[in-house]
Amino acid sequence: METKYIFVTGGVVSSLGKGIISSSLACLLKARGYRVTIQKFDPYINIDPGTLNPYEHGECYVTVDGHEADLDLGHYERFTDIQTTRANNVTTGRIYQSVIDKERRGDYLGKTVQIVPHITDEIKRAVKALGNTGDFDFIITEIGGVVGDIESLPFLEAVRQLRWELGDSSLCIHLTYVPYIAAAKELKTKPTQHSVKKLQELGIQPDVLVLRTERDITTEVRRKIALFCNVAPDAVVQSIDVDTIYRVPLKMHEQHLDEIVLRKTHTPIEGEPHMAPWMNFLNKMGNATETVTIGLVGKYVELQDAYKSINESLLQAATYADHRLKIVYIHSEKVSDANVEEKLAGMDGVIIAPGFGQRGIEGKFVALKYCREHDVPTFGICLGMQCMVIEFARDVLGLAEANSTEMNPGTPDNVIDLMEEQKSISNMGGTMRLGAYECRLAPGSKAAEAYGSQDIKERHRHRFEFNNAYREKFERAGMACVGENPRTHLVEVVEIPSKRWFVGTQYHPEYSSTVLSPNPLFISFIKAAIAYKAEIGK
Repeated sequence: METKYIFVTGGVVSSLGKGIISSSLACLLKARGYRVTIQKFDPYINIDPGTLNPYEHGECYVTVDGHEADLDLGHYERFTDIQTTRANNVTTGRIYQSVIDKERRGDYLGKTVQIVPHITDEIKRAVKALGNTGDFDFIITEIGGVVGDIESLPFLEAVRQLRWELGDSSLCIHLTYVPYIAAAKELKTKPTQHSVKKLQELGIQPDVLVLRTERDITTEVRRKIALFCNVAPDAVVQSIDVDTIYRVPLKMHEQHLDEIVLRKTHTPIEGEPHMAPWMNFLNKMGNATETVTIGLVGKYVELQDAYKSINESLLQAATYADHRLKIVYIHSEKVSDANVEEKLAGMDGVIIAPGFGQRGIEGKFVALKYCREHDVPTFGICLGMQCMVIEFARDVLGLAEANSTEMNPGTPDNVIDLMEEQKSISNMGGTMRLGAYECRLAPGSKAAEAYGSQDIKERHRHRFEFNNAYREKFERAGMACVGENPRTHLVEVVEIPSKRWFVGTQYHPEYSSTVLSPNPLFISFIKAAIAYKAEIGK
């Protein structure tokens, strides 16, 4: 079938959940047997979010092909089980860089380069790039930001042009906010009306309205919104608060969003989406009565979006283990020898979070020493794994000044060191070891048992590595290097076999965990935490 294009825009305020609506629609269309992908267009001038502080933009997600991407791509993958690439996330910076490169090469033959048509043409080319592959029936394009933002204008102009060119092969879904004014005891539709009017002023008429709300919107109010926004009454649906984002696809299907999209794009509607595996996950989540408590030690705990993929991977694993998940966020800057026992009391398992830089690093060492000595199931990810190595070197190997050259370039024992190919790099953006790499696991290791395989591929985002010059010392002292890249022999996984579950990975397993295919290492970790809880009789 001819590729159909769905554009998702937002109004009134940001953070309404365009990514969740896009993911939910993709989930439903995929469950109907269609080939679907989602892309995110972000109207900021950064080339990608790789150089952005998590406080600015939340987690930086990494695609299999090594692109540093917006965290919404994590939602896309978790909801659909598809793998995204750099083609699925485009920023204003990428667009302008491409246009400027073409101008420098003389591709525009001396013409004056302008927003319209050159920038908008480049946006249109990026929108249609995935469709031109012939691999997809539906391309869902989420436009970041809010209608009315000056940064979004070139993207919305490109959408206007594409709607004109594509005709019935495209449609626009507009997500907007219907606030409840407690003092007046009523829902207010005027923000939605103004938002749609702004979109219409730009030449875009939405085909579907999704109303974000905390209160149920009556049929009468929906009819009013439909009338004043020129939208068919049956194409106005609500997205009310639910107990978990994974219930949103079902709520959208109850209101026939998938059928509306199929009908408006003249696509045959046959039967119902196959949602049985999804329902199984939700039933497990709803029926769980026992709780597993995981402490997450990191320096960005005030902003939980900084660890979004880890949070969701833990939730998925706990759900499939028939447990509710309780995450206790522990600020690593506030962990000390004096309070570590109090901070980690009651934890069934501990995650030592990834990150960059010196801040909060000593608290991670303190937490790791406590967990190792008290045999608490512990999972170190990326910098968390490196901290495992450094703490072990200091306390077990007796290398008191052991460190990473990231933290102390002059350390006498650089057990974690800058990768050789990184030493000549001065640009920070997009230059780390990024994307999926092969890893060979030692037979009998906890990691190999978890995956049920010795050969795996997982995604990376780092510059520093375990220093192989120290490998023999570590292994003699009880920390085994159980995973390595088969080509470079870089150490990817360490564990202490004598402990219940003490594993560190240089890669990020959370990036490959989805609702229907949870990452095996998180499953193994959660099972170990549940077993530990039972063993100590909590």
